Parts: sequence; C-alpha cells; structure tokens
Amino acid sequence: MQVKQKVYELYKGTVERVTAPRTVSAFLEKGVLSVPEFILAGDNLVAKCPTWSWEAGDPSKRKPYLPADKQFLVTRNVPCLRRAISVEEEYDAAGAEVVLDDDEDGEGWLATHGVQASKPEEEEDIPSMDTLDIGRSDGIKSIPSYFSGGKEEEEEEDIPDMDTYEDTGNNLAAAEPSYFVAEEPEDDNILHTRTYDVSITYDKYYQTPRVWLTGYDESRMPLKPELVFEDISQDHARKTVTIEDHPHLLAGKHASVHPCKHAAVMKKIIDVPMSGGVEPEVDKYLFIFLKFIATVIPTIEYDYTMDVDLGSTS
Repeated sequence: MQVKQKVYELYKGTVERVTAPRTVSAFLEKGVLSVPEFILAGDNLVAKCPTWSWEAGDPSKRKPYLPADKQFLVTRNVPCLRRAISVEEEYDAAGAEVVLDDDEDGEGWLATHGVQASKPEEEEDIPSMDTLDIGRSDGIKSIPSYFSGGKEEEEEEDIPDMDTYEDTGNNLAAAEPSYFVAEEPEDDNILHTRTYDVSITYDKYYQTPRVWLTGYDESRMPLKPELVFEDISQDHARKTVTIEDHPHLLAGKHASVHPCKHAAVMKKIIDVPMSGGVEPEVDKYLFIFLKFIATVIPTIEYDYTMDVDLGSTS
C-alpha cells in the first residue's frame, strides 16, 4: 500500500510540474476551482469566519502560482469533544446514511449526518453533589462563630468594646475555621478535549481544495496518525483519508481527506440549488465544501457559517 501510494505521489507531482494551473472557471460545470477562484473563496471565508486565516507556509515549499502570503488557509485549536465512532452509533444504519457519490466499484462518499436514531433519551452522566464528598455544614454561621468554634447562641453575642480591650500580647486562639472541602471528581467525569489545526490547500492536480488535519491531545501533544482516525467517520477512515506530508509545512505527518472525489461530490451538491433556480456563487464554494467535509470529520467543530446565502435566483 505504501509503495503504491509513493508511486502515485511521484506521478501526481510530475503531472503538476508540467501542467499549468487552471485559470478558466468550470465551477458550475465540473465542481472544480481555478486558482483565482480559490483565492476569492478563501478571502470570503476569512472575511466571514475570522477563525480562519491565510498562511504563507515554509518558503522552500511555496507554490509559484499562489500569492506568497496566501499559500493555504488554516484554523487552529479547533475542539473535538467526542470520537466520531460514538456519534455514528447514534444514527440508524438505514435512515442516517446518504451516498453522495457512487461509481461502478461502489466506492462512494457516505454522509453520516442523517436522521438521528430514535433511541430513548438517557440521563446525562452528570456527577451529583453527593459524589463530590463535600464537607457538611450546618448552615451559614455568624462571623464570631467561625473564630470561637462554639455553638451559635440565640442571644446577641457579647462583643467587647475596643475601648475596654487590653492588649495582653497573646495571639487570638487559632480555632479551625469552618469551610467547604471538596475532592476532585472521578476521572470518568472529566472531559478530555482533543484539538485540531485544520488547513485547506489548493490541489493543482484535482483542481479542488484539500483538507489537512493536525491533531493534539488534551496536553497539546501531537496525536499519532492512528489516533487521528478515531475522529474520522469510519466510512472514510483508511479509505479516503491518508497520512501524508503537508504541501506547505516541513514538520510531521498530517491526515488528509483525499481530493479524488471532491469535484464530483461538489458538482452534485451544486446541482441541488441550481435545480431550484438558485445559482451558487463561486466565492461561497468553501462554505459548501466545508459543510460536505463535516460528513467526514463530524466531531471536529470548525467554523463554516452555515447560514451563508449560497447564491442568487437566476
């Protein structure tokens, strides 16, 4: 598998070097983007979603057909609160899966964001106050009672007048104050949050955007590649998601959603509003694209502004 991938990458790199980048629009006809359209769509994403920004990347890996300061898009520290497989278990197998694209070999893109399974609502696992071993208190005490340690009397406390107070040089009695004492809850009740840096590059060979994932555990340590697959839809993990070198960064391996089907899927999505007389505008491409990518990484909560108007009525 690794040998096959290396041969493919060599072939793809050779084709990219000898082929000029797309400059003519084929957005509506094929679902692809030209380089100027990718930059236009990226500018709109950054303007509408400030969590995204353009990056220059490493100078040694700069693509000459892209502006030096707009090599790729990135959003950092994106939370991933749950593993993808736990979400998929909440959807019915029959009612929740929609094949977005299929070919003769049956290799299609499968959307897992369908109708939620009709499971009985389970009580949320929230620790009760009883499990926290909180020190008991008999209610709110008056200020003097905290220092005297004695019973609170119904009568008014006999507080000495400062004029009659004689300094004997002795310290006040060091009585233990009464306060709440709580122990840390069990580890099962602590939410361990993974985070991801999500980047979007322009793939010259496929003429579409391409998503890359860099994962970190709750201690901000890089995730091993096999752990990243836990946060990817199991219908796509190890099938349409691969571990490769980032085209603009030097360090480490990154998970990537392979773009071989992106254009076909985007064309099908674009055809839906067009059938209703609405022509999607090219600068909204990345919003549509990121909504589609959410079916692959359903628990990585990046921003793609779902309420954006996709186009105008023709």
